[in-house]
Order: sequence, then C-alpha cells, then structure tokens
Amino acid sequence: MSHQPSGPRCAALVGSYTCGKTTLLEDLLFAAGAIDRRGAVRDGNTVGDAAPEARARQMSTELSVANFDYLGESWSLIDCPGSVELTYDAQCAMMVADIVVVVAEPMPERAVTLSPILRFLDDRNIPHLIYINKMDLPEATARGTFEALQAVSSRPLVLREIPIRDGAGKVTGMVDLVSERAWRWNPHKPSDLVAMPDALKDEEGEARAGMLEALADFDDGLMAELLEDVVPSTDEIYASLTRDLQKDLIVPVFFGSAENENGIRRLLKALRHDAPGVEATADRLGIAPEGTMAQVFRTVYVGQSGKMSLVRVWSGELRDGMTLGQDRVGSVNALMGRKTTPKGVAVAGEVVSLGRMAGAATGDLLTAQGVAEADWPAPPDPLHALAIRAEKQADDVKLAAALARLAEEDPSISSAHLAETGELVLRGQGEMQLQIALSRMKNEYGLAVVATKPAVPYRETITTPASIHARHKKQSGGHGEFADVHLEIRPQPRGDGFVFGDRITGGVVPKNYIPAVEKGVQSYLAKGPLGHTVVDIAVTLTDGSYHTVDSSDMAFQKAAQKAMSEAMPGCGPVLLEPVLAVTVSVPSEFTPRVQRIVTGRRGQLLGFDAKAGWPGWDEVQALIPQGEMDGLIVEIRSQSLGVGTYACRFDHLQELHGREAERVLAAQGG
Repeated sequence: MSHQPSGPRCAALVGSYTCGKTTLLEDLLFAAGAIDRRGAVRDGNTVGDAAPEARARQMSTELSVANFDYLGESWSLIDCPGSVELTYDAQCAMMVADIVVVVAEPMPERAVTLSPILRFLDDRNIPHLIYINKMDLPEATARGTFEALQAVSSRPLVLREIPIRDGAGKVTGMVDLVSERAWRWNPHKPSDLVAMPDALKDEEGEARAGMLEALADFDDGLMAELLEDVVPSTDEIYASLTRDLQKDLIVPVFFGSAENENGIRRLLKALRHDAPGVEATADRLGIAPEGTMAQVFRTVYVGQSGKMSLVRVWSGELRDGMTLGQDRVGSVNALMGRKTTPKGVAVAGEVVSLGRMAGAATGDLLTAQGVAEADWPAPPDPLHALAIRAEKQADDVKLAAALARLAEEDPSISSAHLAETGELVLRGQGEMQLQIALSRMKNEYGLAVVATKPAVPYRETITTPASIHARHKKQSGGHGEFADVHLEIRPQPRGDGFVFGDRITGGVVPKNYIPAVEKGVQSYLAKGPLGHTVVDIAVTLTDGSYHTVDSSDMAFQKAAQKAMSEAMPGCGPVLLEPVLAVTVSVPSEFTPRVQRIVTGRRGQLLGFDAKAGWPGWDEVQALIPQGEMDGLIVEIRSQSLGVGTYACRFDHLQELHGREAERVLAAQGG
C-alpha cells in the first residue's frame, strides 16, 4: 500500500453526546506518543475537556485542538462538542478539516442522532469515515448499526472490517476486509495478529464482496475485473478506497472501543493513508491559494492572553509580526487543548492560534491584503432565550462587554434589548448552552447575573366603539391651557393597525393642532387599559374647540389623552397574544410525540409532511402561542433522542380569554 504524505493535515472528531469522542482523542494522542499518560473524562484530566464547564459536566463544551507528530508527519485533531446545542462549533471545525471522523454508538436506535452531522458533511462534500465505538458492550451490533447508519447517510457506507466474537458473543477482535488478516484485541495494549476463525470465513467473504461491489460503482476497471471473476490486488483496493473517500463518494466504516484502546492504531493508519491534503481541502472550499492565507474557525478569550483566533493555514507561511487580515499577528502558537506554546511560524496545513487579532472574526479568510470573501455556514437561528440583568446595576457596562465577547466566541449565541418588553434577552440553541454562558460570565468576568423567563409582548385591542368628549383647561395666571376634543373610537379588523382621521369642518379645531391630537392618542395607545400596546383601532376627531390665546399643541395632546383614558375602559378591551407559525423537524418515529407536545401547549396542528432531502424525517406544521414557546426545544429534544429542532416566525395576534387572560393580568398586577 503506497502512501504519499501531503504536509500537515487536520481531522475533526464529531458525534453525538456520550459517543466517546474525547476518550477517542485521548487514545489517538497516546497511541501517537503525543501524551505520556492517558487521561479519563471521569477524572477531568483529558486534553479535550480542559474547560471548567466541561469538567463540571463531564462533557465537551467547546472544541479542542491538539497538534502532534505521527511517524514524521504533522497532524491536528479537533475534538468537537457533541451536544446538539453546540453544533455550530462542530460545523466550523468540519469546514477546515481534511477529513472528519464520525464517532457512532453501536446501537441501531442511536444512528438517527447522527443525521444532522451526516447531512452537513454530505451537503458540503467533506470526506468522512465512521468509527463505531463501544463495541465491547454486550448489546453492541456492528451489522445492525451499519444498516441503521446507511439509512441516515446519502453516501454509500463501506464496511472495512467485521467483528470476531467469543463464545459468549462479546467482540474480541476484527478481520480487515482488504488485507483479510485477523486481529485479537487486548485491553490497553496493541492487538495480536491471529488466524482468521474458520467460522467467519463465509461471512468475511460475503462482506468483502459487498465492499468490492460498492467500490466498483465508482471504478469501471474494478467493475470489469469483478465481472470477469478477477480478484483485484490489495494495492488496487486500497487505492480505490483512498480515492473514493477523498472524493467523498464513499464512507468507510471502522469499529473499536475507545475505553479499551481497541481499533485505535487501525484508525490512525486509515487517517494517515486516506486523508486528503490541505491543497485538496482548500480547493473543495473554493479557495485559490495566493500568498499567505489562513481561515479563522474559532475565536476564544483566554485569561491574560486575551483574544486568540484559531486558524487553519491554507497557503504560504504565517509568522509572528506579519500583517494578516486587518491586524498585525501578535503571536503564532501550537495547541494542545487549552495549552498554547509559542511557535513563531506556521506553514500550510497547520492549525495554530494567533494572538491579538482584534479585527478577526470566526469564518474570516485572512490574507495579506485583508479579509477575502469565503463560503462559511451561517449561525443557526436561536431556539431558547433568557431575560437577563446584572445583579448589580453598576455592572451593566461590564455585562454588555461580556455578552459581546460571548457572541464573538460563539456566534450561535446572541443578545438584544427588546424595546417592546424593555428586557435584555440572551438567545441560543438551548438551556444548557445558555447556562454555560451564565457560568462563564460568573467564572471569567466576575458577573452575577439574574436570569428569568422572557416576557411575552402581549397586545390589546377593543371590541366595541365609543364616542367621547373631553376638555383640558388650566388657568394659573397669564396664558392658560385650553383644548376641547370629540373623538370616535372604533375597533379595526385584525392586522389593520392604527388609523387616525378627522372630520373637522369650519375650523373648529385649526389644522395645525390636529397632529397634536393624533400624538396624544398614540401616546395613550402605547399602554392601554390592560397595560399593553393597543392595536387595530381607528380614532377620528369629529369636533372640538380652541382658544386663540390658551390653546397649544401640548393642550390638545393632553385633551386627547384624557379622552382616550376615559373612553377606552368602556370599549371592551381584550388581550391579544402573539401566535407563531412553527415547523418542527424530527425523525418520523417521533412525529406522534411532537404532535402531543404541540397540543399540550395550546397549539393548533396544521399537518405534517416528509422532510425534503431527509429520509426518515418529518416536518410538523403548527401554530403555537408565543407564551407557550418557553422550553419548547428542550421538550422536543427530550422526546427525539436530542435531534429534533424547529423554526418559527410571527404569524398573527389572537384574542386571549378566560383563565389564560386572568393569569396574564394577575402576573402583571392588572
């Protein structure tokens, strides 16, 4: 089997929560001799989970990069968080990787959790392979998991090995389908080459034939050999596997046990021989190398070091002090988890951190001439929110700075002041992500933050018309204040908004005062009798009077406000709640659960259809009151193995009556 090193290369490790990526990273680094001692997630001493939030939760909360050398070649591994709430981190890492290792669990029912990842990889044509982890578990099934994974992948999967089992059915080794050699696993030690069990020879022959047939679909020469019953050479098979993987035509599947360090060296070997080089990856991204070019895929703020930009170097040579993008590079550093080592220079293919790149943002393609245009995935729309405020008002400026940094580090987090509720809202992909953000604000910025459920921007309207006469008169020596108005107030059809008009004749109210009447009306409508903005209402000035000396704009504003405040409580005011059009995406088996979730939140089901381009997924269409949206994503994920999601938009306002209206009014003291 030939091998042509292609300079520094990069692989990303992705998978669902609890699949064992961080343990796999630790194994790969230990097997390559990059670390002297193999850490464990439960002990909080792994390279990949160095963040305090990660160790507290025993799960990855941010991506982690490890640079190392293996057999004289330079490598970077990126361990990506598995939580669906942190998917954008993983997407950014996959964008710059030459190859992606998708870590799967050996249970067929868990395969669907990888649907979003495999879809992203397929859409972006990113070469990837699958490592089925935890094959030491009694319930582990290679064939069943393989078939379940194929059902959620648009690329053909190619099984590279089959398991050897002992008399009790436990997986104790594997047979390589290319070399046809068998290996017995040893916990935490290299595997032993053994004779292929006679009982496996028929299964091995059938599996090998399936692998060759899959490869022949993309290789006319190999297809001709198979039709003529010519056995292809081992080198020919390896070359076909490498070529098809690098073109993202196939997805090779390996298996092992990261906990016991089984299948690790086999995986390292596959990465070394099959991963494309940086030139091919840059070409896939549409990047034409010209001078020094590097792309930011993660932004972090680290203690006294300040802002650090994690980049993949696409071409040229990157040095301390050179100008790149909008900044002068403060430092070039090698990475091993959260540890950085001054490096001074980086070449094409390497992944490094750059210090003090103030103008650089995640996704930026940095060149000596500035920031070049580049294709980069947009952050996902927010799915969960918290209303927040600093516990101490003196910390408001500090809070704003912390929020800006958090959003810079993770663009899938955002914050905004909502004028309609007066709240500062923190938005993200889920409850855990926002709790991590709050934890970081406390630990890194010393900020105590109060978080509550965001307020719902209720509106109100009227149901019956009214006519009102009001006079504002004030005399206190000198010029007084005088204005007299007659108003007609009528409900409008839903969605027609506010309409103001007049039927003044004979100049009883001079034209220059009519805008002041409208302003006074609008001032009142900002907070109606139920405490909310009034909508869908028509007000007409029908009559009035003025005083040549005492009348003024302010007097007519006050008269209009007085008229509205006296008339509106008798106009049958009702609350209006915002209703959102919601599209929930879930695997089809969970559709009935989602329908129950919708109806349990006072929602109206509109129907469901198969999700285009997503085999085995449905889209459920519904209308749900905004007041029922809090925690929706948490409930959907809890009922869909963590992969369900939704999109929403404002649809309409609807009247709110009965106990729900009473609850809203009681909560606001109305």
